[in-house]
Amino acid sequence: MMKRFIENLLESDGGWLIVRLLLLVIFISSGLAKLLDFEGSLAEMRAAGLHPDWLFNIASALVLLSGSALILFDRFVWLGAGMLSVFLFFTIVMVHTFWLFSGDVAKISLYFALEHTTVIGGLMATAIASHLRKKIKSK
Repeated sequence: MMKRFIENLLESDGGWLIVRLLLLVIFISSGLAKLLDFEGSLAEMRAAGLHPDWLFNIASALVLLSGSALILFDRFVWLGAGMLSVFLFFTIVMVHTFWLFSGDVAKISLYFALEHTTVIGGLMATAIASHLRKKIKSK
């Protein structure tokens, strides 16, 4: 009985929606913050050495929100996951450059880089799960 309950939960469309939404909370909130607190986001871009700050801010918001929308609506999940993964990779390379620092700053940057790497794995797993769910349902 418990086994069937868990199988139903894992196979449910509602559960799949919740999983995608939970994965995307950080991306959606970050994308919205970049639009709603534009000046604060510009300051973040400048602090990270990204110029022109307005272009990086708008591009970031567009990638975060459009990639999230693709995953949330379960359409072209591979593309949304790819967009967000590339965004995270470039964030590591351009902002969380732990190899350039020492001490606590290096440690914090490393933690962010590791977190981003883990989320990239979660995005890849989501793309794979979406593909397999659609393949199974089409049979």
